[in-house]
This record gives sequence, structure tokens and C-alpha cells, in this order.
Amino acid sequence: MDDIKLIISQNIVALRRKSAMTQIELAEKLNYSDKAISKWERGESIPDITVLKAIADIFSVTVDYLIQPDHEHEPSDEPQENESVIKRIKRRRTMVTGMSVLLVWVIATLLFVILDLAIKSGWGHLLVFAYAVPASCIVWLVFNSIWHNRRFNYVIISLMMWSLLAAIHLSAIVGGANIWQLYLLGIPGQIIIALWSLIGRKG
Repeated sequence: MDDIKLIISQNIVALRRKSAMTQIELAEKLNYSDKAISKWERGESIPDITVLKAIADIFSVTVDYLIQPDHEHEPSDEPQENESVIKRIKRRRTMVTGMSVLLVWVIATLLFVILDLAIKSGWGHLLVFAYAVPASCIVWLVFNSIWHNRRFNYVIISLMMWSLLAAIHLSAIVGGANIWQLYLLGIPGQIIIALWSLIGRKG
């Protein structure tokens, strides 16, 4: 049993490194914690058969490949992108995400200018910038869910919730009401987000 653990661990490490994938990235694809991946790679435990199949599919190999010590035919390099290409793709995705978030602020600035020209008195139209923060978080959340580390989603959701509460509070102040009690809603909301992040992890 120890031999099979060692064989599987060595194969997972080799395939992951060949794909220029981190333990966290592999854990995210499998919906497991990076601690579980680390245990598998150290040979302290082995994934169950359904997880082995998922790992095999990720690296375009068979389950047999994962449990064999020697491989006559190495997995094809064609579906695997080299490290420099992967880094370039990640950098491009980060730039697209940043530009999309920046677009929210461009739109907010445009709305501010229009409202400033239309409304000659008062500063209520400055609220567009307050609402631009949660709007930016929504855009950031979408791209992070598609391309980046989804574990960071919980941080983004927290920021979105608190910034939205702040924007509503500022709107109330402009309207003549100070409903600071609104922030109390954020406490159970933050607890729910924290529990949700724990439920989403395995291993």
C-alpha cells in the first residue's frame, strides 16, 4: 500500500510540475484544499478513485498511468502549455480583468460629469463613485471566478457587501437620514460568507 501511495504521489507531482500548475491551482480544479494535495504528493494519503479519475482527466492521462511506476509512453506535450506561455496567458487575463474594472470607473466618471453639468447645485451626484466600488467588485468577481483563484471570491464578496452598505448609507445621509444601523446587517452577512468559504473546501 505504501508503494502505491509513493507511485501515485510521484506521478501527481510530475504531471503537475510538467503542466506548470501550483498545488493551489490543482486544488481549485478538484475543489479540495491545497493541504489535501500536499498530503497526496507526500504519499501520506491517496485520493479515492473518483478523484484519481478527475486528476487523470485534468492531465490528459489514464488512471492506470497514475498508478504505474514506469511509463513506456509519456503523456503528449501537445495539450500541455509551457511555463512561459502559461505566464503570458495569466498576465493577459490579469490585464483584461484590470481594464474591465477600470471601465466601471470610466463609466462612473462619465455619469458624474453628465450629472454635474445637469445639476448645478449639491454634491449628491458624487454618489456614483460610491456605487462604483461594489460595481467594480461584481466585475472583478466574474473574472476571478472564470480565470483566477476562486478562493479569493470570498474576499471580493465581503468587499462588495461592505462597500454596498456604505454606498446606501451615504445615499441616506445625502437624503437627510443617518441609518448607521445598516452596518449591523454586515455582521451576519460576513459570518455567512466565512462559513460558506469553509463549506466550499474539502480535505
